[in-house]
Amino acid sequence: MMQEMTADYALELYKQFEALGCPVWIDGGWAVDALLGVQTRPHSDLDIALEDKFAATLREYLRSNAYRDVKRDDTTKWNFVLGDGSGHEIDFHTFVLDASGNVAEGAKYPRGSLTGVGRINGVEVRTIEPGQLVKFHSGYELKEKDYRDVRGLCQKFGIELPAEYNRFR
Repeated sequence: MMQEMTADYALELYKQFEALGCPVWIDGGWAVDALLGVQTRPHSDLDIALEDKFAATLREYLRSNAYRDVKRDDTTKWNFVLGDGSGHEIDFHTFVLDASGNVAEGAKYPRGSLTGVGRINGVEVRTIEPGQLVKFHSGYELKEKDYRDVRGLCQKFGIELPAEYNRFR
């Protein structure tokens, strides 16, 4: 059974990863809420983006804290999930940067997308850039929660609501 990924726990994980010298960017639903500065809905996991060179360190750290690989159909070297058995899950999106700071391999984060800054419980965290996060919320079976997330980002950051969300208006 999934356990809610609370703001306190998401922030605790972020701080632990930073303390290990493994910088991460918050992605997914928590990135939306961090950019909005307030939790707008419950979250079942924490999506993180990180350089692949830090993945082994975080895997080892999380394994020492009872996390294990969660088998999923979409698991790859660049995208995988670790869970703690009590329902907390962390969804990893890893990549390799080239000498210019562009993603050369792995999760496809376009140039400039790793520049967002948000807040979880008032604490500043790195996130995906708002415009890119809106783009990431497209091209799949959209749900009402996707619409609410994207509408919030578009309103706060002056981004045009993508046409595929018109059916929710």
